[in-house]
Amino acid sequence: MRHQLRGRIAAVLGALVVLAAMVGAMPRALADPELDVSAPADPLPAPSLSDPIEVPSLDASDDSPAAAPPSPFAIPEGTPAGQDPTPFTGTAPFAPPTIDPANGTTIGVAMPISIAFTAPVTDQATAEQAIHISSDPPVPGKFYWMTASQVRWRPFDFWPAHTVVNIDAAGTKSSFSTGDALVAMADNSTHMMTITRNGDVAQTFPISMGKPGRDTPNGTYYVQGKSPDVVMDSATYGVPNTSPDGYRVHVHLAVRFDNSGNFVHSAPWSVADQGERNVSHGCINVSPSDAKWFYDNFGAGDPVVVTNSVGSYTQNDGAQDWQL
Repeated sequence: MRHQLRGRIAAVLGALVVLAAMVGAMPRALADPELDVSAPADPLPAPSLSDPIEVPSLDASDDSPAAAPPSPFAIPEGTPAGQDPTPFTGTAPFAPPTIDPANGTTIGVAMPISIAFTAPVTDQATAEQAIHISSDPPVPGKFYWMTASQVRWRPFDFWPAHTVVNIDAAGTKSSFSTGDALVAMADNSTHMMTITRNGDVAQTFPISMGKPGRDTPNGTYYVQGKSPDVVMDSATYGVPNTSPDGYRVHVHLAVRFDNSGNFVHSAPWSVADQGERNVSHGCINVSPSDAKWFYDNFGAGDPVVVTNSVGSYTQNDGAQDWQL
């Protein structure tokens, strides 16, 4: 009897264990009828290892790629054409050049920047990119090559008075400044020279320029140098000084404004012609007293502009910058 009772109890306990196991293995939806876990109508397929992975864009607009950050040495917006106030960085494409005007000098408002290289430059565009010109106030300008080993830069118009100019030629640096805007206007129709300083008339001189056949050409010149005493000899350009049109004279207070032998100088022999007619061989004659004022006030880079004359200054003598 006891043996039968024990067998029944064991059978009941075994059934309970099997039932508990079945309940634990059921889906939770069946185990907890209040939880809604209905499967989607169209379940997503499992991702393939070959599928591309999409990374969310950081651009809030989500319609264009993010712009690259600006270079720390990018040319600032609004910088005039031809100027670059940033420092040069990288490898210099040429050996250290010679820069003119010299560092620390003060020059006239028509003076260009001249950079002379130690050897001819084959890649001129790269050389220009390595030369950074800036000024205060900033002004637009341009490069132009005089030879394969010399490039120049000038503003489109004269430098403003008292401008500070900085040059960084691939690490070779220089700085200069301009003085007063001293400009001489030589008018062949009136035979007068009007000189302005910073826009105001400072002097008016009677002049005599090149006679017919030896006309002083129209153009913008600038002072190249000056000397208190110069020997002028027509033989230097092929005219014997003993010929009717020849000469050999000592000229005082001579201010040279091109590289073809033309000066503003004292000419006491032509005072009666000054303001009336042209009698020189191309120079600009002025009286001794006017020559002294001009000599004392004009220096390298100060412009001399000839108007209403015959022809144009196109001579390739290295001083024709303002015609280029």
